[in-house]
Amino acid sequence: MVRIDIISVLPELIESPFKASIIKRAIEKKIIEVHFHNLKDFASNKRKQVDDYQFGGGSGMVMMIEPIKKCIDLLKSKRIYKEVIYMTPDGNILNQQVANKLSIDGNLIILCGHYKGVDQRVRDQLITMEISIGDYVLSGGELPAAVLCDSIIRLIPGVLGDETSALSDSFQDGMLAPPVYTRPANFEDLEVPKILLSGNKAKIDQWREEKAEERTKKLRPDIFNWKFFFWNKKNYVISHPI
Repeated sequence: MVRIDIISVLPELIESPFKASIIKRAIEKKIIEVHFHNLKDFASNKRKQVDDYQFGGGSGMVMMIEPIKKCIDLLKSKRIYKEVIYMTPDGNILNQQVANKLSIDGNLIILCGHYKGVDQRVRDQLITMEISIGDYVLSGGELPAAVLCDSIIRLIPGVLGDETSALSDSFQDGMLAPPVYTRPANFEDLEVPKILLSGNKAKIDQWREEKAEERTKKLRPDIFNWKFFFWNKKNYVISHPI
């Protein structure tokens, strides 16, 4: 069973996404374990202080190294973790390739940034991977951590009812997903493409491939010439730029 431990100054900000829908069912089915750790529980003073002013002056408080190291050391003393991830705006941008890799890596620790960030010594000595969900700043790393977890957990075998569903998502093969339709076949004279009603799987697959390529060229030309990780039910394969 894969285990994810999330360290936060305000864990209540992140708990709710794990109490509903697909992630909740994955936890109940014991496919995944998710645990939350309040950094203040590892503070060394009575005020439960986990941040302080930065050396050299400047605005904003900085998360202290001592409580972070205590928490990470305690977790590592009980089990092996593949990565210790720090959620930060200046990290590497999260994409499907990263989510694919992390979904098969094993246990993870995720540290949520807050305030002005963490003492640089945390990043230098304790963190193995830094991830951002975009070039913008939020109040803390809790919401980005929830996004990261969702992108990982849904890929773990057994989480989705149809395990092939995630394989046809956008970005899995370097393309955006093709258009999808459901009932009714005709709504206010807006008709579903007839090929999708034909029952001819080969032609439907070809249509989907063509539409995926068309959408990718139009909407995301920046990724069109790249192939990412893809899942063949047993392992991931890295392919190279075209």
